Amino acid sequence: MTQENNPLHGLTLQTIVTKLVEHYGWEDLAIMININCFKKDPSIKSSLKFLRKTEWARTKVEQLYLDTF
Repeated sequence: MTQENNPLHGLTLQTIVTKLVEHYGWEDLAIMININCFKKDPSIKSSLKFLRKTEWARTKVEQLYLDTF
C-alpha cells in the first residue's frame, strides 16, 4: 500500500502535536479543539495517550495540522 498521497505520511503523532503546540500554544489549541487533554494540565505525553485512544480527536488534530502547515 502506497502512502504517496497522504500528506501525514512519515509524521508521528508526537511531531504533529508538538508542532501545533509550538505554533498555537495549549490555550489556543484547547479553543480550536475542545478536548480536556489540551485544557487541564496539558502535556505532550497526556495528549498522545488520549489521542491514540480517541479516533475522532486524533482526526481533528491531524486536520488542524494539515490546515495550518
